[in-house]
Amino acid sequence: MDGQIRNNIKPGILVDVVLKKDQPTGKLTRGHVKRILTNSSTHPHGIKVMLVEQNLVGRVQKILSQE
Repeated sequence: MDGQIRNNIKPGILVDVVLKKDQPTGKLTRGHVKRILTNSSTHPHGIKVMLVEQNLVGRVQKILSQE
């Protein structure tokens, strides 16, 4: 699934995101979506979400499961 399309992302799904601090290296962080922060329907760098785990914020790179 494409992490650049808002309709593909729902609270509770498992995703890999890149955090702001990790953008230069591209290191991914795995977690469950708590909230969707991007209002537009698409974003070229990935939809920005807040993860349940430690309220981390990052852009979705990969959707791992549609729960």
